[in-house]
Amino acid sequence: MWNAAGAHNARMPNSLRVAPLQLLPRTLLPRISLPLVLLALGCRAPSDDARPPEPVPPLPSARQLAWSELEYCAFVHFNMNTFSGAEWGTGTEDPKLFAPSALDCRQWARVARDAGMKGIILTAKHHDGFCLWPSAYTEHDVANSNWRDGKGDVLRELSDACREFGLKFGVYLSPWDRNSELYGDSSAYNDYYANQLREVLSNYGPVFEVWWDGACGEGPDGKRQVYDFERFTKLVRELQPDAVIFSDIGPDVRWVGNEGGFAGDTCWSMLSPKGYARGEGGPPVEMLNQGVIDGTDWIPAECDVSIRPGWYYHAEQDEHVKSLEALEEIWYGSVGRNAALLLNLPVDRRGLVHEHDAARLLELRAAIDATFARDLAVGARASASSTRPGCDAARVLDGDRTTYWAAGEGVRDGRLALDLGGERAFNRIVLSEPIALGQRVEAFTLSALDEATGERRELARGTTIGRKRIVRIPTTRATKLELEILRARGEPLLAEVGLYAAPPKVSIATEEREFYEPLAVSVMCDDAGATLRYTLDGSDPTASSPELPRPLTLTEACTLSVVASRDGATSAIARAEFRRLTPSDLLPGTVFVRAPDPGLNWSYFEGGWQSLVDLDRATPVATGVTPVLDFAPATRNEHFALCWEGLIQAPDTGLFRFALASDDGARLWIDDRLVVDHDGLHGMSTKHGTVGLFAGLHRFKLAYFNATGSFGLSLRWRVPKKTETDVPGHAFAH
Repeated sequence: MWNAAGAHNARMPNSLRVAPLQLLPRTLLPRISLPLVLLALGCRAPSDDARPPEPVPPLPSARQLAWSELEYCAFVHFNMNTFSGAEWGTGTEDPKLFAPSALDCRQWARVARDAGMKGIILTAKHHDGFCLWPSAYTEHDVANSNWRDGKGDVLRELSDACREFGLKFGVYLSPWDRNSELYGDSSAYNDYYANQLREVLSNYGPVFEVWWDGACGEGPDGKRQVYDFERFTKLVRELQPDAVIFSDIGPDVRWVGNEGGFAGDTCWSMLSPKGYARGEGGPPVEMLNQGVIDGTDWIPAECDVSIRPGWYYHAEQDEHVKSLEALEEIWYGSVGRNAALLLNLPVDRRGLVHEHDAARLLELRAAIDATFARDLAVGARASASSTRPGCDAARVLDGDRTTYWAAGEGVRDGRLALDLGGERAFNRIVLSEPIALGQRVEAFTLSALDEATGERRELARGTTIGRKRIVRIPTTRATKLELEILRARGEPLLAEVGLYAAPPKVSIATEEREFYEPLAVSVMCDDAGATLRYTLDGSDPTASSPELPRPLTLTEACTLSVVASRDGATSAIARAEFRRLTPSDLLPGTVFVRAPDPGLNWSYFEGGWQSLVDLDRATPVATGVTPVLDFAPATRNEHFALCWEGLIQAPDTGLFRFALASDDGARLWIDDRLVVDHDGLHGMSTKHGTVGLFAGLHRFKLAYFNATGSFGLSLRWRVPKKTETDVPGHAFAH
């Protein structure tokens, strides 16, 4: 799995405190009071004296149930790397380099609370070994910095702030320590790590999550460290019995298999960890992403992703905070798919959550609140194809996830219908199982029924539900909704059905913000029946503003503002500033006394990069010339980087649009101008950039790195008045 800084390791893949419950084998459950078991697990028994449905193991523990209620927390990467500019430190940094100028953990907690997050997990120690608390076991800590005159303690300040603002407090404590001389002496280092773990878990109040990756390297003696995770786990259970433990294989929470923030469309909370390890030897990515339908252990997924390209703060990424649209997709792809979201906030060198990040978090909160402010299913009447006595269908509408509808005994499918009492318009459907009794549903469909016409329209198909499944559909008008459960691991149970209407969403799809020739602008709206109105002077559109033509062609610089409305619901305003280039804005070509040679110079690097920021300090292990962009110089598939430099021939004058696709990070410069920044750890994806060029030769540089797993790179361009194509090899020279 990836480590906390977004780098793969060697594999380079609650509020209610409930006493932990030792679950008995399924065959023994009938011998004890099952209603008491259900209450301890956070689920109410049926009414009266009716016999409840039998649990379908594996089942969550009390600590896992409490964790599942959080849904959305912050991951804060703030440590020595914040000040060194690296993503992975070396352990040789001077502690005095750690020098936040205005550290305020109360600001972190306030931002997280206002964003709707329920907890904060801090990188108490990263791979460089620097400790954010005064540790008795190392000199590589805040006590040896000048911050707070050597008397500061970030863990103390943050844990206090979390309590003040009603948040949970969690810690990432890297097992890998590149500073400790004991690292590689497995027994001695395990003692050292256990001592630091005891410090962290004993002195800062309740800890809700302990976050481990499997990052592992060699110590000073060249020996590879063997971690004693069994010992570490026992220590967590001793000191923080309510804390969940995260890793590739749990035991309480699992990595989701990517750092994009997305759980699988199918996402089981079960896993079979036996035979797998943390880090190298961990479960396959697909298994982590989707879980295992017949898994032996309850180990739900957590999706970690950064709000920026990097995990640590880099000033050059201030303008690359993820868009609201991207964060909404991540939220629905994690929280809405039976997983939790752990969104990273790279605290800056001041010691503050940057204002750009904070503003975007509030935008996300506002969008979520606007969508889920009113449940349109309230007041509906529920019925079912079969019902266990005491578990009637009305329980899915009572607003209490500890009550549930249960299908008849021995039934493995069923229908649940909601009569909405009139036509309703909705585009979000929320489903929830009572997971204290196990995750059951394997496949379902959702259909809209129109009582007047008898029309039945299938709206969506899905697989798993789990604690929460949010199904997004086009805006639909219906008088009845039907959920059909096609298959289940046991008698189907459902705790909640909710219907919501997200306001229309409008976006300016055209990525170019500069143009040389007239530009056709594409505006997208997720509601085909919405009315779009616009202005070009930066003012907010109103009901009297003109309707948006499709397409809208711009001939002059402007600030385009667009709003969508339907049935009294109004979208957020989409706004973009467009600039028309003049000849003076175009980059001039380079003149040579003699014609340059074809091809590009390349430099090949080996190392564990997580960002191209770290590449500037590296020394190439090989250099040469290549006629095309390819991976021929690479001698390995992981932990390498390539840089191509030379010239590129612009065949015409005007605005050039480049499309850079990569897995992992890449950056493109033309005439020393950064045109496309696609840095960071990610799967194969594309970013675009534009630059105005005069016809002729221009300086060219493309840098790329791959951490682990698959790799890839492609460069395409759209020259003026042409369609997009691959950049041909004959366009390169040096």
